[in-house]
Order: sequence, then C-alpha cells, then structure tokens
Amino acid sequence: MNSNGKKSNNENQIEGRNPVLEVFRSGRTVDKLLIAKGSREGSILEIIQKAKEQGVVIQEVDRRRLDELSMTRGAHQGVIAFVTPYSYVTVEDIINRAAEKDEPPFVVVLDEITDPHNLGSIIRTAESCGAHGIIIPKRRSAGLTPAVIKASAGAVEFMPIAKVTNIANTLEDLKKYGLWVAGAHMDGDLYTSKDLTGPIALVIGSEGKGLGRLVKAKCDFLVRIPQKGKISSLNASVAAVVLMYEIVRQRDRGK
Repeated sequence: MNSNGKKSNNENQIEGRNPVLEVFRSGRTVDKLLIAKGSREGSILEIIQKAKEQGVVIQEVDRRRLDELSMTRGAHQGVIAFVTPYSYVTVEDIINRAAEKDEPPFVVVLDEITDPHNLGSIIRTAESCGAHGIIIPKRRSAGLTPAVIKASAGAVEFMPIAKVTNIANTLEDLKKYGLWVAGAHMDGDLYTSKDLTGPIALVIGSEGKGLGRLVKAKCDFLVRIPQKGKISSLNASVAAVVLMYEIVRQRDRGK
C-alpha cells in the first residue's frame, strides 16, 4: 500500500497458484512467498517444494492477510509471491529473438490496451502462438500488474515485452527491420485475404476507440474480422486471438 493506504500497482507481486509456479519455472528470482495457513494440498505443495529448493523465505499467514494484500480482489488462491522486477526488453531484443530462432519476426503491438484482463489474455495467446515479443506504450496502457500476470496464466514470464514512448514512431522502426505492419480495423480488408506469412507486426487498438489516428496511418495495411451481429466491434483480446492464429495458420500452411 502507498502512504494513503491504497494499494499500488505492484509489478513485483505475483498472485495465484499457476502464475507463481510459472515464476519458479522461469528462473525469475522470488524474494518471499506467502502461503495461507493450512494450505498443503495440490499445487501448493509443489510451490512450497520449489521455494525450499531455491532457498526462498516462506511465511504462513492468515488468509485475511492475503486478502488485504491481494490486488486481484482476493483471487490469490492462498499464495502470493514477491519477485524481482520484470525486466522489459528493447525492440531490438525482440527482433534478435526471431533471428536466433531463424524465424520471420512476429511482433504484437498494443495501442493503449488499458484493461488488465485483455492485456493478460493477449500475452497468453501471443506466447501460445509463438510471437517473438509484445510492444506496449509507457503511458495510457495497463502495465504488468498482478491482475495482468494472473490473466496471462504465467505466460508473461516467457514473453518478452518492450515498453516504448511512442507507438507510431516504433512502427517506423519496425519497418526498418523489414517488418510489414498490419493494423486491426473495420476499414481493412478481410483478414484471411492478406499474406501474413512474412515478417509482421500486428497492431491491436484500444478497447474503446481502436487504433489511434497516427498509429493507423503508419500501418502498411489494415485487416478486419467479418461480423454478422449487431455489435460493432469485438473485444480487443478476442480480435487479437483471431488474428494471431490466422498468422499461425498461414505460416504452418506455408511450411
């Protein structure tokens, strides 16, 4: 909590059994582990074992104490870990990761995604799809809060994420690396009609207004997902899932 007694967005706090397990598996340093008194079943036992193997301080506390500390509204599942700060990467790091894998770069760029559950879901899908990294803006975006980490089911531990000052300028940088920039927008072409097999940056806009004007202008082309109902647009994370898996489908088909 801060000096006003309010909870802060502590990126060093991991909550929930699976996210905490993934932290241990990733090799990230865990400074302290809080376990609810009496919790000794299932995955809690595995978490305790891994903590002991790594010499992590384990404290048993009342569940009410965990509820007070929790930033996911009590969804901590009896375990909270305090870890070293997440190490953000550079855009160049993401490009180099693709080169090391001898794969065409696949980068997901998020233009002001502020909902933590959307961000967490996108990170989880990006990791599953084999994306090489995610780029988010430093301002007007959800950060790697406990809610985001929990929604990602621990995928954030394995997905490189870069924070940049200006998304529009970053898209120009990506073009210099040879990437094509595809923006998700209802004015675009049908997403299955475009060739998404090469080096690509997929840009997903915010939940409310979609792609910003300058960001949209920097895209090489726009893609849309057909919709038959009365709702004007899909949830940002759902749209991202559809488009990311289309990239996977096209790349797998081309092999």
